[in-house]
Amino acid sequence: MDASRGSAVAQYERSEPVAAIDDLSSQRFYHGTRADLKPGDLVEAGRTSNYGRRNKTTYVYLTGTLDAAVWGAELALGEGPGRIYVVEPTGPIMDDPNLTNTRYPGNPTKSYRSREPLRVTGEVTDWWGHSPETVQAMKDGIRGLEPIDD
Repeated sequence: MDASRGSAVAQYERSEPVAAIDDLSSQRFYHGTRADLKPGDLVEAGRTSNYGRRNKTTYVYLTGTLDAAVWGAELALGEGPGRIYVVEPTGPIMDDPNLTNTRYPGNPTKSYRSREPLRVTGEVTDWWGHSPETVQAMKDGIRGLEPIDD
């Protein structure tokens, strides 16, 4: 999705973990990456972070918006093409403090994280990325930014 198209996103606050059976369980979630996955595969913590010192992460990340997933796919490390998967959490999820109240008000990108794996249920193949200049500007903007991964 082209960032210039924009989208309206409801804002809310949540500081407690969200149980997988909570009201968000019926929402569609996405995960942007460069990994080549298929339905049934699990996205698990322990991979190298795409940000900061590139330490191994203790969470997996998911989003309720396609635009945030596009950014995840475009910023992911690796040589393959960016890919966006439809995923379902296998355990509790919580707001991602990298993109919520700690750094931005509310949760405008509907970004979450979990210590439990995400199960791939499908792939989105008809998405549009940002221009190379826009992606580079984002990479420059996050350079040196350490993820909140505690």
